[in-house]
Amino acid sequence: MALTQPVRHARAGLIWLAIIHVLLGGLLAAGVFTNQTTWAPKLALDLEGGTQMILAPRVQGDSQISQEQLDQAVEIIRQRVDGTGVSEAEITTQSGRNVVVSMPGTPDAKTRELIQASANMEFRPVITGAPWTATAAADRTADADIPAPTAEPANASDTNWITKALYKKFEAYDCPTELASAERPENDPAKPAITCDPGTQYKYIVGPVEVPGTDISDASFGMANNSQGISTGQWAVNLEFNSEGADKFRQVTERLVSATGFQNQFAILLDGVVLSAPTANAVIADGRAQITGSFTEESARALSEQLKYGALPISFEIQSEQQISATLGQDQLKMGLIAGIIGLALVAIYSLFQYRALGFVTILSLIIAGVLTYLAIAILGWVQNYRLSLAGVAGIIVAIGLTADSFIVYFERVRDELRSGRPLTAAVEVGWDRARRTILASKAVNLLAAVVLYIVAVGNVRGFAFTLGLTAIADLIVVFLFTHPMLQLLARTKFFGEGHPLSGMDPRLLGVEPFYQGAGKFRSPATEGVASADSQDDDAANGSQRSLRDVRKAERNGERLTIAERRRLQDNSSVTTGDDKGQGADNA
Repeated sequence: MALTQPVRHARAGLIWLAIIHVLLGGLLAAGVFTNQTTWAPKLALDLEGGTQMILAPRVQGDSQISQEQLDQAVEIIRQRVDGTGVSEAEITTQSGRNVVVSMPGTPDAKTRELIQASANMEFRPVITGAPWTATAAADRTADADIPAPTAEPANASDTNWITKALYKKFEAYDCPTELASAERPENDPAKPAITCDPGTQYKYIVGPVEVPGTDISDASFGMANNSQGISTGQWAVNLEFNSEGADKFRQVTERLVSATGFQNQFAILLDGVVLSAPTANAVIADGRAQITGSFTEESARALSEQLKYGALPISFEIQSEQQISATLGQDQLKMGLIAGIIGLALVAIYSLFQYRALGFVTILSLIIAGVLTYLAIAILGWVQNYRLSLAGVAGIIVAIGLTADSFIVYFERVRDELRSGRPLTAAVEVGWDRARRTILASKAVNLLAAVVLYIVAVGNVRGFAFTLGLTAIADLIVVFLFTHPMLQLLARTKFFGEGHPLSGMDPRLLGVEPFYQGAGKFRSPATEGVASADSQDDDAANGSQRSLRDVRKAERNGERLTIAERRRLQDNSSVTTGDDKGQGADNA
């Protein structure tokens, strides 16, 4: 017998779910068998312990470091540590003098160098630019058409810096990939470089360094003024160079102000990434520059603080280093897991009490969602060095309740349709159509909250937000690829289709009252046998229209028909009569 459309959809959903689990499980197994990872997720500092380093700042000359500059240093170190893929690191200041870095595990030599290195701020002129994704291979310039240098570069903006090899690398350069990479190439200040501007989403070939960040004497932000000293109402960043920097910057602006296109810009780079790439509109002879644009107060403040940090490059010396034990420990992890098991058990008991046998679908769905989340966390620990903290465990426990919400919404929708008189196969489809919108809206809100929390938070709170968002995605996968397909299949079984009292879908237990039809007649609640379910799939999928056979049956039982149902019977009767006549003529 040919499979009906809901059954085909149900089987396809279950097959896709199995494929996802097999792929994730196979990927993790490959990592385990090649000794690249373990079956268990990596744990964060609070659960596993790690390394704590106390860093003392080293400042050039007799300069003193301020608390503001120390805070900037903490932020830059945090960006560098996060860039290595190490999550849940704790970076704080100590007594206004030192920086304390605590991270899980033992940092490698490269991570140590990144932490100790001073910020590298540079001013480089832009030679050319392009959108920051890699150029498609078919659209890249042929080797013969790439212009080669014709002479030695005359200045830092000269296009003769661009060799064929550099231009080919520039076209293949993909900024999203490069910025996500833990390794950043060290650029020679005397040579051109390729860099990315996250603000404008452009990539540039920039010339050699013309003004180092150490030539900045001060930076501030405020409202911009026009040539008459009247405020323009736009936020601007004010930049002031020392005498040596002012002279260099004057020479740069004298050259750039007459240039056009990308060569009119100069890029301000911090650790090889563009902070800003303004155009030169005038010659700055006094070393006091003003950067204007579409700044908000917050973005102007952020840029001015970053420029201030460039005025006082700070490197760090490791004063002490020690291995620290877990701040919370395995006992807290066990308590968290016990809390999760208790929550899971309570949800299972409630599901079985409320939905009888249908509650097993809820339990299986939670187990499948748990396996999916576990595989994802273990693989992320291997690939992205993600570490699970106690806050992350809390996010998973909270997600148990949020996941159960999806099933409750769906099951109650199906029950509502049964109460309205629909058979179970139709109730499953109509109930899914209505519940799906509610589930998607609910999960969208969960994801939005998790993303916002992850962006604005630091430390362990980000771990909570991450697992909350991850479990929301797992919940959606399970509801679409397991829960709904299972109900589609179960509705065609005798146990559920005929409304067994233990199925959780018995119309009588749901309080469905017989419909009074007048003249002392009642119509019983719609309970449909398994044998008739498959023949009604098309109408059941629509959910609002009874099949012709049901309409005929209802007419024989004396039920009240709608105008549309009477017309269908009349139309079908006339067609049947015409066919019979034609057949009779043929027989004659």
